[in-house]
Amino acid sequence: MKTIGKLYLLPVPLGPDANPKEVLPETVERSVEFIDHYIVENEKTARRFIKAILPTKKQPDLKLSVLNKRTEAHEYDDFLKPCFEGFNVGLMSEAGCPGVADPGAAVVKLAHEKGIQVVPLVGPSSILLAMMTSGMNGQSFAFNGYLPIDKGEKKNALKNYERLSNEKSQSQLFIETPYRNNKLIEDILQILQPSTHLCIACDITLPTEYIKTKTVAQWKKEKPDLHNRPSIFIIHKF
Repeated sequence: MKTIGKLYLLPVPLGPDANPKEVLPETVERSVEFIDHYIVENEKTARRFIKAILPTKKQPDLKLSVLNKRTEAHEYDDFLKPCFEGFNVGLMSEAGCPGVADPGAAVVKLAHEKGIQVVPLVGPSSILLAMMTSGMNGQSFAFNGYLPIDKGEKKNALKNYERLSNEKSQSQLFIETPYRNNKLIEDILQILQPSTHLCIACDITLPTEYIKTKTVAQWKKEKPDLHNRPSIFIIHKF
């Protein structure tokens, strides 16, 4: 009986300025050493990461399939075909852990349905790292993804998260497209109550890392410039 390859979930650094040797365990490097088939969001950055973590890896041996918002669902089967030929496959996000706020979740689901073993490897998750450093409720929290773009819908979403945090004692996390960060901060400070706590976690694990938790009233006195900087926002009304 032919051996079925495994699907390895390979974490990557949270930004191009992070040294992979400092934020990733040796198990990731060892896995890259024996995996030649990859599912990635961007081929160029994936090759750059592989070269950084294992310079001896021969780039011509790599077989990369691209999974992004333009990928059709019917293509997922092809991504996992190497597993049924006995090869292991690595799934990589553009930043952080695959499958979390990431299109790779659909491939992981398919792997389970096809009986392919899924192997998660340890690495940086901006969601968990932000939660760890926020000082908010790590026993109960919710990641809500991106806020609505429409101004009215965004206001309603923020007020709803504030209400939920208070009623359920549940920290509420969300993100924004980096070039909209500064506008989001303005909206948060206008919409939420002065006593609500806000954690801003920016450039996590990078040399420019910035993480602070303050009340909305306190943030109004010090608004950081987060333009084009990957950030996580957490609110909690105690």
